[in-house]
Amino acid sequence: MTAGLQTIIYPVKDLDRAKALFGALLGVEPYADEPYYVGFKAAGQDVGLDPNGHAKGMTGPVPYWHVTDLRERLAALLAAGAELLQDAQDVGGGRLIAFVRDPDGNLVGLLQDPAA
Repeated sequence: MTAGLQTIIYPVKDLDRAKALFGALLGVEPYADEPYYVGFKAAGQDVGLDPNGHAKGMTGPVPYWHVTDLRERLAALLAAGAELLQDAQDVGGGRLIAFVRDPDGNLVGLLQDPAA
């Protein structure tokens, strides 16, 4: 089951320039500001900047579908013909992410928050 698209991650080459640009666009300060990730929350949307995204196969922004069972949804996507680019990974606090490429080359991310 999915709770919809609530997160989008952009691969960036210059984290400082991207942080300034998205700060100006969103009109908020980042909630996370680390050398490996900068995150903003605005209007119910989580926007992340990943300076390592290109190295992980991100060719553009990746929309992340929030799901209740990431491994189940990931298996379903792979069975339907998706190519695994990043297997399930805990990015802190029990939050899991993964992403795939669909047969048309589009990137699809999955995100599971820890159980409340």
